[in-house]
Amino acid sequence: MITPQNQEHLQIVSTEDGSKTIFNSLVGENYHSRHGAFQESQHVFLRSGLEYFLNKGEKVPAAVSVLEVGFGTGLNFLLSADFCANEAIALSYTGIEAYPLSLEMIADTGYNAYVSTQLWNEFLDKYQQSLVGKTPISDTCNLEVVCTELNAFNSANTYDVIYFDAFAAANQPEMWTDEAITHTLKFLKPGGVFVTYAITGNLKRCIKALGLKVEKAPGAPGKREMLRATYL
Repeated sequence: MITPQNQEHLQIVSTEDGSKTIFNSLVGENYHSRHGAFQESQHVFLRSGLEYFLNKGEKVPAAVSVLEVGFGTGLNFLLSADFCANEAIALSYTGIEAYPLSLEMIADTGYNAYVSTQLWNEFLDKYQQSLVGKTPISDTCNLEVVCTELNAFNSANTYDVIYFDAFAAANQPEMWTDEAITHTLKFLKPGGVFVTYAITGNLKRCIKALGLKVEKAPGAPGKREMLRATYL
């Protein structure tokens, strides 16, 4: 059984849109934008990532796979799973999280306000199981949280969408190196979409050099721009 990280350096705090996030005093950063945890997750990852991928072809796929770097509180998963359930799309979701949160801390986030009661309850019931392997959350949704550092992650699978939601480069620079980004993009399917809340010259150059189409998209509240890349 995976042991969640010590919680002494973690504190639940409110963001400007009323949703909660967690402040990590060791890193010196919140898990989500202080301008709005819910707004950021919805805009950057759900709408600009998952929904963009699902709607870019002639036909909406019946199933989709997502890889998230930095599973954290599970908010991105919850919004994605709720959306897919409402649209009758099967979801296979893998999160990478070196330092998983405790079930108790996740339960205190109040994210039940943004998803169905059934999904919230199933997620809480099966979260700890998902830390050790692929776990069915519903008949059409499964979740696996791989508890490892990014560069140690390996999988035979590739994914339709990658959410890159690591802490900022100022606080966790090792997550934003060319090596880390190149490793992450090995797991993106042709035609797949990579999204992150940040956009820098180095990040754009690295991703373009790997053959992806890079675009600047409007950012979430508090950020002018974000990055989206498509594997052509």
